[in-house]
Amino acid sequence: MKPLKQSRLVQKLLLRHRSNNRLWAALIALFAGTTLLLIAVMIWWNFNLILSGTHDNDSLGSTFLTIGKQVTDQSMGKKGASLFTPKEISTIENAPQVQDVGMLVSNRFPVYASLSVANGFSTDMFLEAVPDRFMDKQPNGWSWEEGNTQVPIILSSDFLNLYNYGFALSQNLPQLSQTTIQALAFDITIGRGLYTEQYTGRVVGFSDRISSVLVPESFIEHGNKTFAPNAPIAPSRLILKVKDPSDKRFAEFLQMNSYTTNTEQLRWNKMRGVVDAVATGTGLLALLLMGIGTLVFILFIELTIAKAEASLSLLLQMGYSPRYLGMFMLRRFVPLIVITLMASAIIALILQEVIAAKGKALNVTLPDLPGWPVWVTLAASAGVLLAFVCRSIFRAIK
Repeated sequence: MKPLKQSRLVQKLLLRHRSNNRLWAALIALFAGTTLLLIAVMIWWNFNLILSGTHDNDSLGSTFLTIGKQVTDQSMGKKGASLFTPKEISTIENAPQVQDVGMLVSNRFPVYASLSVANGFSTDMFLEAVPDRFMDKQPNGWSWEEGNTQVPIILSSDFLNLYNYGFALSQNLPQLSQTTIQALAFDITIGRGLYTEQYTGRVVGFSDRISSVLVPESFIEHGNKTFAPNAPIAPSRLILKVKDPSDKRFAEFLQMNSYTTNTEQLRWNKMRGVVDAVATGTGLLALLLMGIGTLVFILFIELTIAKAEASLSLLLQMGYSPRYLGMFMLRRFVPLIVITLMASAIIALILQEVIAAKGKALNVTLPDLPGWPVWVTLAASAGVLLAFVCRSIFRAIK
């Protein structure tokens, strides 16, 4: 008998009792469960990218925290009381949830800046430097060597807002956009008395992570070494990369050592618990739906084979092997599973594009395609589902 006629005969005998209603119910439950599971993984993955500051994102203040020692009535008159010792820094490095520690080194020498275009605006100011790995983004030209007359500056976005909406309005000075202030050149004088050095400062970027006026570490080291060689070099502020700032042990560590930070920065990471709970709940619901869909699908196959028991016995007597019949059933049902999972994958792709577009409107960079955890979850789900279906079919035929 020709293969095509064999296939039609087997199909007529084995699948004549098939109930399409049960089949569609199983596929819909499977589709809903898989889609929800992928969405749960995407929620967790995207939010983790934002919180951890990866994929060209700042961490939204949730992972990087700036801490200092609390100023009290007792410590006000003590010189160096607000500085961190090497022993204290080592203790902080081993604190709960702390992944990395960097020093914010400030100038120990006078700094005077002036901007002639702003009605002769001039002021004393402070400068700080931080290791490059703690910066939001490292702009082009972020370097300085001794002998250079130009100094790159990264300005806190909060400082620019304070100038525009507070200082500029009260002093009748012009408000400045980010583009405008980057085009301006500041005259910077460091030192005191007859021994000073003149530089030209240019704002090359803005930081949403660190509230400070940042310059390269090499410039701070040069100024401190030249104008304040005997001043203490211990930092008064530290920047921490923390896995979970909302962790109770970490909060207790800060409180016990009287370290201060911007508590508003912790608010973002409190959302991690909410997102984890939502993702976990959605994932459990998805697994439940997938389980129901898989169970209904397997029961449908077993019921179809059970109803065709007489036909199955006849086919076996005619010389058809159990393997051939099992592979025939797989060829009929596996494509339905693959199409259902592909439909869930398409929904995930579309949803990730929408999330990326919404994030871009909020200045949050997210990838246009789902990340590897989504594809691993889909592959694992497909593997488990196919294993159950294969086992069920061959067990029923035997």
